[in-house]
Amino acid sequence: MPGKDKARIPPPLCDGLLVIDKPRGPSSHQVTAWAGEILGARVGHAGTLDPGVSGILTVMIGKAVRLAPLLLSEEKEYICLARLHGDPAAGRVEAALAEFTGRIYQRPPKKSAVARNLRIRMVHEIELLDADGRLLMMRVRCDAGTYIRSLCHHLGLALGTGAHMVELRRTRSGQFDESQSCTLQDLADAAEAALLGNPCILESLIHSPKKALASLPKVILRDTAVDAVCHGAVLARQGVSSYDEFGKGAVVVLTTSCGELVALGRPLVSSKEAGPLKSGLIISPSTVFMEPGTYPRGWKKSGGSRSP
Repeated sequence: MPGKDKARIPPPLCDGLLVIDKPRGPSSHQVTAWAGEILGARVGHAGTLDPGVSGILTVMIGKAVRLAPLLLSEEKEYICLARLHGDPAAGRVEAALAEFTGRIYQRPPKKSAVARNLRIRMVHEIELLDADGRLLMMRVRCDAGTYIRSLCHHLGLALGTGAHMVELRRTRSGQFDESQSCTLQDLADAAEAALLGNPCILESLIHSPKKALASLPKVILRDTAVDAVCHGAVLARQGVSSYDEFGKGAVVVLTTSCGELVALGRPLVSSKEAGPLKSGLIISPSTVFMEPGTYPRGWKKSGGSRSP
């Protein structure tokens, strides 16, 4: 049973991401707490699922909880079963679904824990997978914070029949999908195996934080600049070895030449502006993951400030 015995995971696995296949019934908070008890680690989750909803729940371990703001804002995908309250005209369902693709207005349901303010969300795609009488099965790809229950209700209004959501499953959250998920029982078995000296299964379940950042631009640091960034110093142009294209103010991933995750940062200039520079500050670290002292100090204090 989850939480019966507290396993201590090996240090290399203390900061990572679990993709839990949440069952219907328990809350996201409860599932996350069980995962933390199994691992004996500090955990948090990104993207709450209602108790009656199943599917992908990203659980952050250790320092990976610092990724919460980024993970919470990532695109989501759902499989939804909706029931119409009447029979729509032929061909009307597909036309109505097209009307709900794009920017839509939503107000959180009364049962929601957030303020019921009108908001705009982007529905990137709605695909009708199957229809059986008044039952519709749909795949919805949308912005974080989109209420599928409200979407079903509004679809029913547009069709003139009324409708409600019957069942919902999240199949993707950001970079993670069902193929990378595990159940709580899988996690408990892997933790037990790790305690008995076989950490391989647990290692396969815990993903590096870098995996969640795969879609973001990368900036590779010179070794001499790594420790300064770990201390929160603003990155100077001289400290950059290579980089992908990025815009001013966008989130970028700062890594070592070996691919180790150092920090997330916010560029002060775009990559086009940074390219011809030989000096000057270009990226401010926003979330640091690597411990100071991991790389040798390669910077000097000057005038009370520092920069790599």
